[in-house]
Amino acid sequence: MKSVLLHIHDDTGSEGRLQAACDIVRATSGHIHCVQVRSMPDFVGADMYGGASAAPQIMAELREVDEKMRLRVEERLAREGVNWDWVHVESDLVHGLLSAATLADIILVTLPEQPRKHLRDPLNLAADLALAGRTPVLAVPQAAKSLNVAGVALIAWDGSQEASTALRLAVPLLKLAEQVHVVTIEEQRKYAFPSTRACEYLSLHTIPSQLHSEARKEGSVEDALMTAVRALRPDWIVMGAFGHSRMRELAFGGVTRVMLREAQVPLLLAH
Repeated sequence: MKSVLLHIHDDTGSEGRLQAACDIVRATSGHIHCVQVRSMPDFVGADMYGGASAAPQIMAELREVDEKMRLRVEERLAREGVNWDWVHVESDLVHGLLSAATLADIILVTLPEQPRKHLRDPLNLAADLALAGRTPVLAVPQAAKSLNVAGVALIAWDGSQEASTALRLAVPLLKLAEQVHVVTIEEQRKYAFPSTRACEYLSLHTIPSQLHSEARKEGSVEDALMTAVRALRPDWIVMGAFGHSRMRELAFGGVTRVMLREAQVPLLLAH
């Protein structure tokens, strides 16, 4: 993947995102597009009695913070010796990143640090971007030190349109992986799909893979998938995002939400 969009923000996951971006562009001889999004805090827009008068001062402070962050990141990238450029966008976060991602091959963001305890917790940035855009999203754990692109990749495969999209978009990175495991979870009363189709598709791209067909027993699909993740110990995972509707997953949970909360492995998501 040659065009890597890196979300720039001063948070605890910023170093992990930056290092993952550097690892990808080194492996692909690519280019990092640093995208810094500045948006007006919600309380300013909502406060008709005081927010408007405070807006200039608040925006000035935000600009100062952003400029300090930019200088730190530029110094860091200069030491890494990779190709990069910088884009500043004034918008809400999701639309700002997506507007800058029209010609990006992948967007890099961060996973939550700890598993969320309640299924009704707000979805994180990775999920919002995967649902709203057409560019695959790579979400890395906050504590990540690197991204082993050439290591072990796991593909969560259920034959769905979402899984197929994620698989196709991940091919450039899958070509670099030392091992590729395709994991399917057998479910009764679900539409039939050829488990071997993913492996056949990968073989057309000269990517060898190993198929693991796991039976769903007492637990849920996400439990069976997490069992496979713990057994295979992948360096990164490819999966479709939200095969069910977002409202259903908000209410009842689902594979995507569980993986975002619990996997703590870099996830490449597409919808």
